[in-house]
Amino acid sequence: MATAHDNDFLIDSAWLAADRAGAADGIVLIDTRPPADYWAGHLAGARHFDPFPFHHGDTSEGGLREFRGQLIWIFSALGLTGNETVAFYENDSGMRATRAAWALEYIGHPAVRILDGGLRNAANAPLVTAAAPIMPTNFGATLREDALASHTYIVEHLGHRDVQIFDVRSDEEYYGERVRARHGGAIPGAIHRDWTHNLDAAGKFKPAAQLRAEFAALGLSPENEIIPYCQGGYRSANAYIALRVAGYPRVRNYLGSWGEWGNRDDFPIERPRRKASA
Repeated sequence: MATAHDNDFLIDSAWLAADRAGAADGIVLIDTRPPADYWAGHLAGARHFDPFPFHHGDTSEGGLREFRGQLIWIFSALGLTGNETVAFYENDSGMRATRAAWALEYIGHPAVRILDGGLRNAANAPLVTAAAPIMPTNFGATLREDALASHTYIVEHLGHRDVQIFDVRSDEEYYGERVRARHGGAIPGAIHRDWTHNLDAAGKFKPAAQLRAEFAALGLSPENEIIPYCQGGYRSANAYIALRVAGYPRVRNYLGSWGEWGNRDDFPIERPRRKASA
């Protein structure tokens, strides 16, 4: 069986060389890069799913029903049953693989993994251009409701001492200098750090202990529920994985993120200002 580390999410290139060869029938690799990259060369046996075209920003009850239906259709088309181990990858530990991994965990799959560092850190793994046919399944969802935050959930929990909002957009977005919605700004009370700080120079997640220390230094407590958000729920999916790797047990990805919140006139908005340089 594959041996994962850091809260069972992350696997490395040694896993590809050893464990996958010994348990091929129970492993499904999914390449989350753009189609052109996949067809130029992918890991042998990998199926393809680029999550970027499947954007969803409505977290109303109706919107979430549509999102769940979309996920069931996607993962059924990918031939998943829930009995396999699914390992997502891209070129590094970016927002594509983590978005797909978070979505599959949310919809109820019990064995989701990410190839930490992606293809950049699996240089000895041969790439192929052939793709085998996929037999669709009827994937059965068993929702993990506690993996997703809706706008209603956030409104109801703003100001709660045991819930912390984590803004993982760029500095320019957080400070309203780059506005990508009707309104600029941030969700009130949000703690901010750009999501790219979750990764090291090689494109891998930083070690769990280092992530935990960095999150603690920001003021994020593992005793609290943490809700990361970005613009569309992709970068925040990376933060969701990073927090889980760091040992934060209660994390919800805000699917709608600023693309939803910042386009509403009835939601509270904070407008942070940069500190003046000395």
